[in-house]
Formats: sequence, structure tokens, C-alpha cells
Amino acid sequence: MSALSVVLIEDEQAVRLATTQTLELGGFTVAAFASAEAAQAQLSAGFSGIVVTDVRLPGKSGLDLLAELVAADKDLPVIVITGHGDVSMAVEAMRAGAYDFIEKPFSAERLLNTCLRAQEKRRLVLENQQLKQTLANRPAMPELIGQSAAIEKIRHFIRNIGPTPADVLIHGATGTGKEVVARQLHLASGRAGAFVAINCGALPESVFESEIFGHEAGAFTGAQKRRIGKLEYANGGTVFLDEIESMPLAMQVKLLRVLQERRLERLGGNNLIELDCRIIAATKTDLLALSAENKFREDLYFRLAIVHVYLPRLNDRREDIPLLLAHFLQGAAQRFQRPLPEWSAAEMQLWQQRDWVGNVRELRNFADKLVLGVADMQSQNESEYVNENATDKQPLPDANSLPKKLEAIEASLIAQALRTHQSNVALAADSLGIPKKTLYDKLKKYQLN
Repeated sequence: MSALSVVLIEDEQAVRLATTQTLELGGFTVAAFASAEAAQAQLSAGFSGIVVTDVRLPGKSGLDLLAELVAADKDLPVIVITGHGDVSMAVEAMRAGAYDFIEKPFSAERLLNTCLRAQEKRRLVLENQQLKQTLANRPAMPELIGQSAAIEKIRHFIRNIGPTPADVLIHGATGTGKEVVARQLHLASGRAGAFVAINCGALPESVFESEIFGHEAGAFTGAQKRRIGKLEYANGGTVFLDEIESMPLAMQVKLLRVLQERRLERLGGNNLIELDCRIIAATKTDLLALSAENKFREDLYFRLAIVHVYLPRLNDRREDIPLLLAHFLQGAAQRFQRPLPEWSAAEMQLWQQRDWVGNVRELRNFADKLVLGVADMQSQNESEYVNENATDKQPLPDANSLPKKLEAIEASLIAQALRTHQSNVALAADSLGIPKKTLYDKLKKYQLN
């Protein structure tokens, strides 16, 4: 059926023909039936249109049909047509879950406006369900959200360097997504082994060597059995060393040797163990400056920095904030089982101008607070200031409406699917669960290459 589709149930032939003509002139594809029983075959699961039914029908009544349809799909809009003066019947229909009721005799304009509103609601519900299903079916892999030049540069870096075995050094402030980039590099590498993340700043120096390199039984008091270290565990995969500037100098020497020889010795052991894992290190500080202060080994820096990438702060890619926020709000709404909050264009403009010290991580936390209705007082005060001083105090539908939020998320999912499948539209459409023609239409709609 077309995007505008309706199942019409009316037993009077003249009324059925006139109503069908009105709806078809309004752009609907109409499937008309004289009874509820005849129409039910058309109302299979996943029906994307709406239902218009008279109450008084031969056999099963319109209210009986309404009850069955609502029980099967509470979000299916059912418009009930009642006779003149059947107020009690109209009330009963609304209580039973009808989208709206129209009283005979009705004007063509009244019928068409009601059906168009119902169809728009149906479209939004189905799109939201599809987006949720897509999110649920995707692997738990973080993604790079945004369309700014800075993010496109990072994506190019991942596509170019990811498939190589080169070690990488990631520079970036707190919350810029260093681990996200590291995981994307691992995904692009095609390595079958595990991705192992280690926060060097969170490991006490006393256990650092044992955790990273492993130990043999009896290597120290309490070492009752052999332990495989993180590097060895990640054999065939990727090790992500976050906050590498916190690594003790003694361990830096040992790591440098591992990087050069691709072999390691467990603590207390004598055997060299062959190592096939990629090292991705990350830092939020200037390692060369630390080297000048003898706080970080210069030779290790130059060994790691053969390939390096700098991640932009959120303040340097403010144009990505609307898409990022829509993505985080969608996820938060699903996690907390809360509705998506609304915002005005003025509020979004304010958030884009705000100084996000914690970068993307702070924005994600802010999205959680918005969904939970506990946004910090600073944000509330700023919003009040915007609302009081905005020229138009009504939320602007272009930025505020649910369709725009869903479109932003949908565009992000489509772009991600295309990147995953190297712009192969057929594979991307299959992964998204939509026809190829539909994907082409959406590519045109969102102006995606």
C-alpha cells in the first residue's frame, strides 16, 4: 500500500463509494469493504495505514472490530463513524481506544483532515518502532556521530589506518571519544581477537606489571598460580592503553621492548611469548612536554607516535551537537523507559553555544538528565532565560518536533550503515531492514552520498 493508505468499512454502497472517492482525491489508497469480516484479511500485522469504520455493520459491529484491532495493535488509528445523535456510542468508541469519531452526515474536509492526522501519527509510530528495532539489533559498538569536517577526517583516518597492523597514539581531551575511536580501529582491523581496554591511571603501581604482562606461579608472595596478562590475553586482537601518561616509567621500558620485539616475558618467567596484538594508546596530555620533564620516556613516545590522531573537542564541532544530542536522547529514553523530551530552537542554539568542558561525555550525561527531568540548575536557568527573551516563545516545530528528532536519528543510522558496508546500498538496506528503493528515497531526502 502507499504511504497514505486506509481500510474503509461501510455497508451502505452509496456512502462507501462517496467516501472512497473523497479519500482517493485526498491522496489515499483505499481498500473498501462492506463488512468487518471481509476487511480483517487486509489488516494483517504491520499494516501501515489507518482504519475508518462505521459502527453499525452487518455481522460484527464497528465497536467489536475496534476492540479486536486495539487488542492486537494499540497504536493503530481507528476512526469510527457514528450516526447522528449517537453521542453515547461515540463516547464508548473513544473509551475503547478509537483515534477519533466522525458523526454522520460529515463533510469531505472533516473526513480528510482527520484521516491525514491519523496517518501522520501512524507513520511516526512505525518509524519510531523501526528505529528502536534497528538500535536493538545492532552490535554494542560505539559509533562516531556527526557530519562535521573534523569527524569526517577521523572517519577517513579509521578507514585508512584501521586495516593496517600499525600501532596508534590517540590525543584527545577527556570525553572526546578516545575509546570509541580505538574500538572503531579494532573493528576496521578485522582482527579476530579481543579488544582489551586498560586504564593505566586506574591501576596501582604495585600490580601494574602483573596485570599487563602476567606472572608465573610463585613470582611473588600470593602468586599461587600462573596469570595471563592483558597483553597476552589480547593476542590476535587489540590492546587499548588509556591514560598512558600514567604508566610507571619502569613499565614503559618493558612496554617499549614488547613493541619492538613483539614478545613478552611474564613476571617471574624466563620464556619469551610471541605476541600478535595491536597497541592503541591514548593520552590527554602533551607527552613530549612530559618527556622534557623526565616523566615520560621519549623513545616510547616516538615509537607510539609513528601513527597518531588528534580528536577535536566538542566546542570545535558544535554543528554536530543536534545530531549527537538526538542520538543520546533516543538511547536514554529507551534505557529509562521515558518519553523523548522536547526542546525549542532557541534552547538548541543555546546548547550549541555552551562551553562543554567534558565534551561528548558531558553532552551524553546532559541527555540522560533531560530524559529524567533532572537537568542541572544551570541548564534550567539558561533555558528560562532563553524562553523569557526569545522573540517567539512558542517552540519552533522545525527543531522541536518529534519527526525532526526521528529524522536526525534515522539519517545517522543510514549514514552508519553505508559506512559499514562501504556505500553498498543493497547491503545497507538489508542491514536496516528496508527495501532498497526506500533507502534511495531516504538518501535523497537527507542528501546523503
